Amino acid sequence: MNFMNALRGRWQQANTLLCVGLDPDPARLPLAYLSRSEPLFDFCKAIIDATADYVCAFKPQIAHFAAQGAESVLEEIIDYIHNAHPSVPVILDAKRGDIGSTAEFYAQEAFVRYRADAVTISPFLGHDSVEPYTRYSDKGVIILCRTSNAGGSDLQFLQVNGKPLYQYVAQLVATQWNQYQNCGLVVGATFPHELAQVRALVGDMPLLVPGIGAQGGDVKATVQAGRDTNGTGMMINSSRAILFASAGEDFAEAAGRAAQQTRDSINAFR
Repeated sequence: MNFMNALRGRWQQANTLLCVGLDPDPARLPLAYLSRSEPLFDFCKAIIDATADYVCAFKPQIAHFAAQGAESVLEEIIDYIHNAHPSVPVILDAKRGDIGSTAEFYAQEAFVRYRADAVTISPFLGHDSVEPYTRYSDKGVIILCRTSNAGGSDLQFLQVNGKPLYQYVAQLVATQWNQYQNCGLVVGATFPHELAQVRALVGDMPLLVPGIGAQGGDVKATVQAGRDTNGTGMMINSSRAILFASAGEDFAEAAGRAAQQTRDSINAFR
């Protein structure tokens, strides 16, 4: 799968900018699932099937699996998405960042072991730490830029060549690091003004936008600040508000309704 082509296909054919984050928390799984042999897989499978019609991508968060020693479950889940919903790309949310020789192995982890279609990474170690990912030209490389957490301002607002670091990163990625046209940026919905600034700098580059739902980002402000010239250009992520829309046995149906409502809310402002 070519990530960028698949993503554009979902934007256009499925008419959705919604990305559903797969962040299973064992403490919040329905009680009936805790006794199953593969509770994380079964829970995520139910969420995937209930929401797939409404999403442009799924985004499993690697820490939620690795902390449980469940990396093999993550592999199963990505395989399941590829087989059951082959038009929907998978973003591995790993936020990797290391020197180039190590980054080569992290890239293999994401794209060969897990068979993800895209991965999130940090730009902090510079271009030689990013290039091992971008050379997988059919894969997406989504680089942290203006993150949704409040503490991101500690570093991302530092001045570099007369502009905030997040803007410097956005411009650097757009003009120098994107030689295979497979890069995107992470920009939080919690900061719509900065989201608009990034969009102005990078043109139609795809943006992964966390921060609506449980983090409180405003959907209207997010869409108006981040949409590209085609009215698309974003993967607007919601995780907990969809995964845990219900704590009962109807959790999958509730997740499907929440995903549909979120998709429709986003589309209303496009």
